[in-house]
Amino acid sequence: MDLVTIVLLLAVVAGVVWLVRNRNAGQARELEDAKADARRWVERLGGQVLNLVGTNEAAKQALADASERYTAAGSQLDQARTTAQARGVTETAYEGLYYVRAARTAMDLDPGPELPPLPGQARAGAVTEEREVDVEGQHYSASPNPSERNAHYYPGGNVAGRPVPAGWYSQPWWKPALVAGAWGVGSALLFSAMFSGMAGSAYADGYSDAMAADMAAGGDGSGDMGGDAGGDMGGDAGGDMGGDAGGDFGGDFGGDFGGGDFGGFDF
Repeated sequence: MDLVTIVLLLAVVAGVVWLVRNRNAGQARELEDAKADARRWVERLGGQVLNLVGTNEAAKQALADASERYTAAGSQLDQARTTAQARGVTETAYEGLYYVRAARTAMDLDPGPELPPLPGQARAGAVTEEREVDVEGQHYSASPNPSERNAHYYPGGNVAGRPVPAGWYSQPWWKPALVAGAWGVGSALLFSAMFSGMAGSAYADGYSDAMAADMAAGGDGSGDMGGDAGGDMGGDAGGDMGGDAGGDFGGDFGGDFGGGDFGGFDF
């Protein structure tokens, strides 16, 4: 092997080492930036949870849910080892701030600035009218407004692959599917009875049409793993919230959410 060949090989090796180090350094910087952004939002959520006190059942429940997201975000932040995980922490904080807005609404306070949309939220739509249904011996109700009866808020989005409209409900019937990643027996009947034909929701044209539209758009037409009459097959657990949804909102988005100042709305 002549001297020229050796020099070329050394140059190639040095170039590869430089590229690997440069890439690793870039990934480390990206992770630190994402974690710093997540930390700011978690701290802002914590400020809201500590400063607001619910004055009615709906507000208390919404603040309890916000506190739950705050605790979860803190735990996720401690364990975040990738940029995607750090962004997931930020989005958990966004969810918590949606519950803060709901609590303020329930107490007739200005909800504050708008927040970045959550994955699937636009598709799910919102509850736009009062509904009361009885399904398999259970009574359920939904409303666009909070009340003593409808004191459980959901900000809207995909749960186990199925759109759940934003609104106030008599009970958090979506939580088991949120945890398990699949809907139980009879859920298709509940969705059909509760939302079918509701303007402003994913089910405005009917439950079956909404499922067909999801499948045509690349969804899974999700539903029940238990084999109910809906013939649904379950889906992923609400989509990937670790992406770039909303981009980088670590700046002056709509005002300062930190401490006691909610975008200019003092507590």
